[in-house]
Amino acid sequence: MTREEKAIVIQDLTKQLADNPIIYLADISGLNATETSALRRACFKANIKLAVVKNTLLEKAMEASEKEFGELPEVLKGNTSLMFSEAGNGPAKVIKNFRKKSKKPLLKGAFIEEAIYVGDDKLDALVSIKSKEEMIGEVIGLLQSPAKNVISGLKSGGGKLAGILKTLSER
Repeated sequence: MTREEKAIVIQDLTKQLADNPIIYLADISGLNATETSALRRACFKANIKLAVVKNTLLEKAMEASEKEFGELPEVLKGNTSLMFSEAGNGPAKVIKNFRKKSKKPLLKGAFIEEAIYVGDDKLDALVSIKSKEEMIGEVIGLLQSPAKNVISGLKSGGGKLAGILKTLSER
């Protein structure tokens, strides 16, 4: 690979890092062709972009990026795959489901909306992260709850009042 080609790859990686708020780094070494293909299919179904990159080029792209990646460049050893997603927990769920059949992929680290997670032990925490849509749904549900309680209270109170008036009118 010539210097010009490397510079182009670094520019592309820098642009991808800037455009994606959710970035996972995983180790998929040791997977055979069938397993790698199955992982790629699982990523495609979950709307996750999977790419294998050279560590040195990714490290240079991270340095060139405006984002602060903290300790993530330190985990760039061995085989590294990048996973880009729209949902914060999407890649973590794919990794966890895939590891039911295989020991790989291993999570090296993740960058989620400026939060940095390093190490495979963070996988369970990442799976439990809620997506933006889930959070909005919860907030809307919480906001609707008091209004529903007031309305149901008024309805039941009105029913009680009508029952009392009816009883009094019958006497």
